[in-house]
Amino acid sequence: MGEQINTVRIESMKEKDEKKELGKAPSWRLKWVPTSTDHIIAAENRLLSLVKTGYVTEQVNIGSGPPGSKIRWFRSASNEPRFINTVTFDSKENAPTLVLVHGYGASQGFFFRNFDALAEHFRVIAIDQLGWGGSSRPDFTCKSTEETEAWFIDSFEEWRKAKNLTNFILLGHSLGGYIASKYALKHPEHVRHLILVGPAGFTKESEHSSEQYLKFKSSWKGALANHFWESNFTPQKLVRGLGPWGRNLVNKYTGARFGSYSQGNKLTEDETKLLSDYVYHTLAAKASGELCLKYVFAFGAFARKPLLESASEWKVPTTFIYGFEDWMNYQGAVLAREEMKVPCQIIRVPQGGHFVFIDNPKGFHDAVIYACHKMINSNSLENPPFPEELTEI
Repeated sequence: MGEQINTVRIESMKEKDEKKELGKAPSWRLKWVPTSTDHIIAAENRLLSLVKTGYVTEQVNIGSGPPGSKIRWFRSASNEPRFINTVTFDSKENAPTLVLVHGYGASQGFFFRNFDALAEHFRVIAIDQLGWGGSSRPDFTCKSTEETEAWFIDSFEEWRKAKNLTNFILLGHSLGGYIASKYALKHPEHVRHLILVGPAGFTKESEHSSEQYLKFKSSWKGALANHFWESNFTPQKLVRGLGPWGRNLVNKYTGARFGSYSQGNKLTEDETKLLSDYVYHTLAAKASGELCLKYVFAFGAFARKPLLESASEWKVPTTFIYGFEDWMNYQGAVLAREEMKVPCQIIRVPQGGHFVFIDNPKGFHDAVIYACHKMINSNSLENPPFPEELTEI
């Protein structure tokens, strides 16, 4: 098993074809939900055609479960190894390593507007978390918050071992920020700096519940919504349930969120088309990591195990980045900083919502580069001026 874990595998087309034949779903399913892992990777390649920087895509073998554990990812009856879809971009020699971890309902391709700019300063590695995107999608049978966190943290650690990484900058968005934080709490020796972009999970329901939210939750509509949440009814289930019409729903959402309702730089027509296609295939594929939702968060996206409770245990210097219009409340970061015993800064980016790295790429890049300037220019004794368009809290 140790040998498998330390293997980085790039699948040949022949291997992919063999896997496709072995795992072929019934013809009725292929017609109703027209997607597969191959469709995801193909859509990813089309989206990344917008990126000018060279890159290598790998399927990194993480084995069938944590070493010494009787639990395979998790309670799976299969001994087959699992893989993490990984994209590594060309970089300058000795550039610091920056690992990007996506959020809920997303995959690494969501950072397509950022790869070129970040690759000028970092060795950028982007992954699909276990159960998402083009990574393996084991049956998700976790039954608690602890098991669910371990699903993501332990699989990431096995990926890190396989890639032989340490002393890297870890950037997580939304749910990815929550997972990155939990990972850094457990394995601080490997993380040089933590960047949390609109991170989920810093507060619990009792701390930040608006009057409007409480009123909605107590209504019949709120009760129904809470029922769906606790039943683990995910947006992805709706997309799959609509079959071939699910694509239209995704197209409308993507076009609206990053077009007419964008807080910043709207997607071009080509970007919208390629991102919509990519999002559809990642959402419509087999349910796996998406089923984490109700175990990590209560209704309203409030953490069941808030990170604020662990702030005093923080061991890694941290930068929070929020778009001005992000629905994640940055006050959770303010409260956490009061408890932290490590350097911590909070940066807000104008013309950006929860997907600030898509809405305002330049502002986001400026924030990341400023946060990491000492790692990028290790020989410089002077601090660069704080970018004028950003706000530091």
